[in-house]
Amino acid sequence: MADEVVLPIPNLALAQHLFTLTQPSLDHLHEDARTELLKGISADQMAPYYKIITTTSSALTPDPALLSSMEASNASELKKLDERLEEATNTEGESEISDALKARANYLTRIGDKDRAIEAQNLALDKTPGIGSRIDIVLTLARIGFFFGDNNLITSSLSKAEALIEEGGDWDRRNRLKVYTGLHLLTLRQFKRAGELLCDALSTFTATELLPYNDFVALTVVANALTLGRVELKKKIISAPEVNQVLPDLPILGDLIKNLYDCHYDKFFLALATLEQTLLLPSRVLSPHARFYIREMRILAYTQLLESYRSLTVDSLSRAFGVSVEFVDSELSRFIATGRLHASIDKVHGIVETTRPSMKHAQYQSVIRQGDVLLNEVQRLSKVLY
Repeated sequence: MADEVVLPIPNLALAQHLFTLTQPSLDHLHEDARTELLKGISADQMAPYYKIITTTSSALTPDPALLSSMEASNASELKKLDERLEEATNTEGESEISDALKARANYLTRIGDKDRAIEAQNLALDKTPGIGSRIDIVLTLARIGFFFGDNNLITSSLSKAEALIEEGGDWDRRNRLKVYTGLHLLTLRQFKRAGELLCDALSTFTATELLPYNDFVALTVVANALTLGRVELKKKIISAPEVNQVLPDLPILGDLIKNLYDCHYDKFFLALATLEQTLLLPSRVLSPHARFYIREMRILAYTQLLESYRSLTVDSLSRAFGVSVEFVDSELSRFIATGRLHASIDKVHGIVETTRPSMKHAQYQSVIRQGDVLLNEVQRLSKVLY
């Protein structure tokens, strides 16, 4: 286990509240989000962050008195931390200097002073000897990146953390890095790899400084519902005690995965529509990918049903999914035309016929592609040698 308490700084819940306030479609959540955002800013005396919000958006109404009070509190605390650092530098050893640097860096991180926090964390990183403490600092830099939506900072920090963990990170920090990386991959729409990492950390989750446990399980279910086959979905998600423990709090996720697995496609479509409105669109992480996710899940359901039959009537398909014939016809036509579904529609007889791709043809195409790659590499090598 990690030998130091990981501070939940910066408070990533505040970034989610700010996101909610910037989305007109989530106006029914604005009042609570505004209250919680202001409460969190006041609790951590986040003058720099408050100044950014009030000058770049209309999420909060500027309050000069509040800002002045927080700035005074920040100045007073930073003065104490600077004095402690000076004392440690003049009279104490490396360990005390490192502790003073980390305390100052963590305070700047807490109040949302991005540039100064990054500079201070990097300085603390340079002066901190232990591998474990260095990993914690790098993960804090990653959280700053998540908080401000800085993908470059996240990527560089996670790369540093991975390198440090290879040098000698403990199992707790290894597992926390899986969660950090999985969350980052979700923001990049890499659901398969993200799902694998999040699923690996399901039984050992400790990264509460990054996100609450229920949110972590929700993201794990969302990612793996799209990328796992039915057998693996049952084994790793539906039957997982960690997931079942949380489902009473998130019933829509249970409806989604169980109805997909049990082939109750009409209920699955309803659950998917509800999921979009209640979890995907309100989520700072998933909202940019909501349309993509809904489309891919529909394709998954259509594929799962069509694979069981050589042909089906459009009418029976519409009944199975609980939608109109016109909707099914339009959606299947689009997915077939783009090569996402292996089927054809006989509009005269109202039938959808499956056209399973030939395995031998697929293997032949794979051999051709691999052969081209090999020939190119051989030609490159021959130019170097001769």
